[in-house]
Amino acid sequence: MERRLAAILMADVVGYSRLMEEDEAGTLTALKERRKSVLEPIIRAHGGRLVKVMGDGVLVEFASAVNAVAGALELQRQMAAANEPLPSARRIVLRIGINLGDVIGEGADIYGEGVNVAARLEAFAEPGGSCISAKVYEEVRSKLDCSVEDLGEQTVKNISRPVRAYRLRADTAADRGSPIRAMPSLPDKPSIAVLPFQNMSGDIEQEYFADGMVEDITTALSRLRWLFVIARNSSFTYKGRAVDVRRVGRELGVRYILEGSVRRMGSRVRITGQLIDASTGAHLWADHFDGDLANLFELQDQVTSSVVGTIAPKLEQAEIERVKRKPTENLDAYDYFLRGMAAFYRYDMKSNVEALAMFSRAIEVDPDFASAYAMAARCYMQRKGFGWVGDLGPDVAETERLARRAADLGRDDAVTLCNAGFALVIVAGKLDDGAALVERSITLNPSLAWMLHFSALTKAFLGEPEAALEQAQRAMRLSPQDPQMFAMQAAEALAYLVAGQTEEALAGAEAALRVQPNFFVGMCVAAAAGGLLGRLDQAGEAMTRLRQLNPALKMSNLKGLLPFRRPEDFERWSEGLRKAGLPE
Repeated sequence: MERRLAAILMADVVGYSRLMEEDEAGTLTALKERRKSVLEPIIRAHGGRLVKVMGDGVLVEFASAVNAVAGALELQRQMAAANEPLPSARRIVLRIGINLGDVIGEGADIYGEGVNVAARLEAFAEPGGSCISAKVYEEVRSKLDCSVEDLGEQTVKNISRPVRAYRLRADTAADRGSPIRAMPSLPDKPSIAVLPFQNMSGDIEQEYFADGMVEDITTALSRLRWLFVIARNSSFTYKGRAVDVRRVGRELGVRYILEGSVRRMGSRVRITGQLIDASTGAHLWADHFDGDLANLFELQDQVTSSVVGTIAPKLEQAEIERVKRKPTENLDAYDYFLRGMAAFYRYDMKSNVEALAMFSRAIEVDPDFASAYAMAARCYMQRKGFGWVGDLGPDVAETERLARRAADLGRDDAVTLCNAGFALVIVAGKLDDGAALVERSITLNPSLAWMLHFSALTKAFLGEPEAALEQAQRAMRLSPQDPQMFAMQAAEALAYLVAGQTEEALAGAEAALRVQPNFFVGMCVAAAAGGLLGRLDQAGEAMTRLRQLNPALKMSNLKGLLPFRRPEDFERWSEGLRKAGLPE
């Protein structure tokens, strides 16, 4: 006998007795076929060993918790695909439990508490899902694309101490590409998510207007330092869906939910809102606000002030006044701006062109509209980040012009300053000027996820990896359901690379690229980290995509690609790219 640490996967068939009673021979044949065509190839591909088959169940050993969970996710996906053409009564559905623990090896078999806990965790898995222990969760939380639900401490049969269990939610992983994580806990201050408002105008073309109201209200609330506000991108994953506010509260980790509607009829606007305690479902406040378009910003302020006053009724009026800001006096310019924002958030090349045109129109109508200049500059950032432009040369001067004008006009507007600052950093390569603006924006408003994401990248370029990691991880918490999570993963990966944690850098960059294969920062980090680790297949794949994006890229013209401040960071990164195959 020998003792060793292993990741143990236990799986059994849901409703096995019923299947056998209805068709014993057919069930046994189907199980045998699934083991050969699905189970065994997946185990081999993930470096596992099939220990034994036990009637309706299997015991599998892996040397790595990451491989065990990745194998479980792939197994459940392929089992679901194989079940698709079958009637529900004949489908073979698995429950899986995974634990990391000490086992005793005797011949080909294994025993011990590590195996027993895995077997007990099966019971907490949903049909077609998996349940993992806390030890497994700690190993895989930043390395795989999935989400998990924290089930807390569980008492299980024949195990003396409670077991912390996490339920894998593999059904959402492919759609969202988020890093594996538990449902977030409530922060230590009041917390809120503003869900998309319904467009009650009877005109789908007015959708951008309703979305713009939510964006403005979210930004206004985020200016309050005592309030934790979930990012717009995470809130908008619930757009068009019937939601259970209590579940939304658990998924986003917030106490309060604000929902409502917008009706625009000619020059009249009605905004309705209701504030709900997500822990109980109780309605705390509801009201409607009517007015002319000319008073639109005043209506938004009334909604925001009512929410703030309900959450913290003793708050000083001066604190409430701080959230109020009128971006422009010209409502035509504001309308163009909202149309530009709607296009920008579609995240495709055609919409990027449309967004830039709308922001440019807003600037034509109001030449002092700081937010429009900043978002126009951000359009050029988006082009670079997604690889929608090969030659950045013509964009650099225009980006710098827009960013500096935005910063000059919006000196006390955190959103404008951050957009302008990061445009100077990533497109124009003006690290000092851009970093100063980003830093000021975070001082003014430390509660917007995308701003923290930009801050994380900037601090990585400055050679401050610990601060960069902290900002990236705070961004992920503020936007736990973000469809752009891959960008935050890439920022975290860059910080790991600068910190010399190359394994973590490669894992994070590859997670980002699985969702967005042409994401610029992700490609840069994956190629360099893979090269430094000697994993030339992985490095070469990222390098191929990077050179497709920029065919002229060579070691000799690398300086302008990413604006590293410290020579040692640039040398480490460039050496990784050289090993990945970037020609001289």
